[in-house]
Amino acid sequence: QVQLVESGGGSVQAGGSLRLSCAVVGVIYGGYCVAWFRQVPGQEHEGVAIFYTGGDSTYYPDSVIGRFTTSQDNAKNTMYLQMNDLKPEDSNIYHCAVDPRRRCLRSASAYKYWGQGTQVTVSS
Repeated sequence: QVQLVESGGGSVQAGGSLRLSCAVVGVIYGGYCVAWFRQVPGQEHEGVAIFYTGGDSTYYPDSVIGRFTTSQDNAKNTMYLQMNDLKPEDSNIYHCAVDPRRRCLRSASAYKYWGQGTQVTVSS
């Protein structure tokens, strides 16, 4: 059984930074795709970062590119989302998700394992 445990959310002022963590508890053989999602009102979840653990590139949408970056600590089975220059519109619940089938799609429905979500609140 695989679980994703998230941490690191909180409240900051605009322009501030937060780092979210997503620890993989359990075993996933080989590399896998990781995505960080947030909910868009009236739409499916928006993927704000998507990457393959065995690769060296990450997809970011225009809304966060240049402000959000991902990293991973393989020894700890933990992925991170560093969020800089936060804006009030970044306020949301952020979920990490894993697709063991390595498709790295932008659709949330492609992801099998989900973290519990962590709240990010950015005040102006």
